[in-house]
Order: sequence, then structure tokens, then C-alpha cells
Amino acid sequence: MEKITHGGDTTLRFGMSEWLLTLGIAVIWGSSSLFAAIALDHVETAVVPAAQLFFGICTLVWFPSARIKIERADIPRVMLIGFIWMALPFFLYAKAQETTSASVTGMINGGIPVMTVFVTAIFVRSMPTARRMIAVVIGFAGIAMVSFSSVGDSATATTQGVMFLLIALVCYAVGTNVIWTLQVKYGALAAIFWGQLFAFLYLLPISIPAITQSEFHWGAVASLLELGIFGTGIGYALYGVLVARAGPIRGAIGIFLTPIVATCNGIVFRNDSVRLFAFIGMAIVVVGAVLTSQPESTTTE
Repeated sequence: MEKITHGGDTTLRFGMSEWLLTLGIAVIWGSSSLFAAIALDHVETAVVPAAQLFFGICTLVWFPSARIKIERADIPRVMLIGFIWMALPFFLYAKAQETTSASVTGMINGGIPVMTVFVTAIFVRSMPTARRMIAVVIGFAGIAMVSFSSVGDSATATTQGVMFLLIALVCYAVGTNVIWTLQVKYGALAAIFWGQLFAFLYLLPISIPAITQSEFHWGAVASLLELGIFGTGIGYALYGVLVARAGPIRGAIGIFLTPIVATCNGIVFRNDSVRLFAFIGMAIVVVGAVLTSQPESTTTE
């Protein structure tokens, strides 16, 4: 594996292992909006992100590499990761799905790779190449089309829900850059595991009262288990490995198929109504993300 710097990536095209990681992430995270919607039919909003984190922690704790001790100097950064990359976006996604369909949520979620390119450029104070800039413009155009075509349809999305999702995109993009150096230093699982612990602590004050206001339902329990074990545990582990191997920009393209998975799930299992322009916007987002996955012409040794 060639050495990469923050904000950089390898000059190699994705191999079989990278694409398998990408496919696993797409299926797991593409299904998350469906399972979150099922859970929200029976539990209060704050229960969903807290349960995700709890079951995710219970999954990752079994991996010895996840339990590596973090140096005291790095704890503030881990605490930041827990808030900006996990607690806040997890809650925003759950809150958004109160008024936004699973399909639209998944479509907008596909913009994470594009947002990551933009935020990474700010972090490293370096302009992306012309091709990456074109990919960003294409991706943002797709996000805008999905967002604006869905708002106003009460069965699809509200302005508030879309805004929550867009803020969550920014959080994920920032968090990806913050956690990257820790993943290189401690390994993907350790950085994610300790970040999840802090995120869970952040959400406890609002999740405990919410549990008492929720109803017990086996479907909700199964959905929360899936969100935690796979979405927050295994999914984050796969994503962390991909980011460590490919860098924060190309690692984020593990998400570019999630809109397709989410939309199919929403239509089949939730009877979601999706507008034509939203479909077109989703396709544009995917094109922008695929362009992002292409290797740059130079690398830092």
C-alpha cells in the first residue's frame, strides 16, 4: 500500500478488495434509511441514534484492534469525532426521517463523497484538480435537484428534513477528515470504537427519557439491532478500512451506490413516491461520485 498524506489518495485504481468494501458499505448503509424508518414507526427519534451506537459498540468491542488505548493528547480529537461524525449526524438523520422518505434520505446521502471533496480541500488548503472540481459541481447539482424536487411534497420531504440531511452531510465530510489521521495512527477500528463511546455518552441525556415514551415492537427491535450491528458496527469498520486504504476522498465513494439501494428499498418496502427529477438528480449524484473515485495523476510519497 503506497503512502498517502491527509487529503491525498493513491494513484492506483480500486482493486477487487476495494470494490468489495464499497459494495458492502453500499448495501449496509443503503438499507439504513429503511430500518430507521421502521424503527421510527414505534420509538421516539432520540432512541434510534443511541441504539445504533450502543449495538455498534457491542459489536466492535469484540475486535482486539478496536480496544487499543488512545493517548491522552488525542482524546479531545476523539471526543470531537464522537460529536461531529456520529452523535450529531445520527440524530439529524433520525430527525429528518420524521418528515422525509427513506428514498429521498438515501438519495441525499449519496452526496457525501462530493461534500468530502469540498471539505477536504478546505482542510488541506489545496484546490482539487480540475477533474475533481468538475465532479464536485456535478455532484452538488445532483444534490440540489434531489432536494428541490422533493421539498413541498408532504409524502416525500419537507424543507426542514432536507436541511437536517444537508447539515449531516457536512458533519460526515468534516468528521472523515478529522478521524483520518487517528485511523492511520491507531487503526480504523480503534478510532471508530472510541468515537462511538463518546457519541453514545453525548446522546444519553436525551435518549433515556425518549425510551420511556416509546412502544415495544419486535420489528423496531430488529431494525435497531441491524442499524447498530451492521450499520454502526460492521459498516463503520468497513468504511474505516476503505478510508485508511484509499484516503478520505476516494474512501468516501463507498457511499456512491447507497442512493440506489435506499431508493429500491423505499419503493418496495415503504411504498415511497419518488419524483422523476429526484431520480435524475440521484443519477447525477452517482456520476459525480464515480468521477471522484478516479485516481489523481500525482501522489505524495
